[in-house]
Amino acid sequence: MSYLTPEKKQEIFGTHGKSNSDTGSPEAQIALFSYRISHLTEHLKINKKDFATERSLKKLVGKRRRLLDYLKSKDIERYRSIIKELGIRR
Repeated sequence: MSYLTPEKKQEIFGTHGKSNSDTGSPEAQIALFSYRISHLTEHLKINKKDFATERSLKKLVGKRRRLLDYLKSKDIERYRSIIKELGIRR
C-alpha cells in the first residue's frame, strides 16, 4: 500500500495550491515535498541503516529548499505564508 494516494495528493494540492489540479505552483510542490519529507523521516527513525532512503530524503530537502529560495526571490509574501502554514524553519 502506498502512503501517498492520489486522493491525498488532491487534498494537498487543494489545500495549498490554487485548485485540486494545481500541481505546478511552488506552494503546492513545497507542500507535497513537506509531506513526503515527514513520511521519510519517520521511516528513517525506524530503519536507521537505510542509506538509499536517506539519500532520497536529502535530495527532497534540497529540492524543497531550492523551491523556497525561488519563491522568496519572486514573491516574499507568498514565501512567508507557506513557511507559516507548513511550519518550516530555515
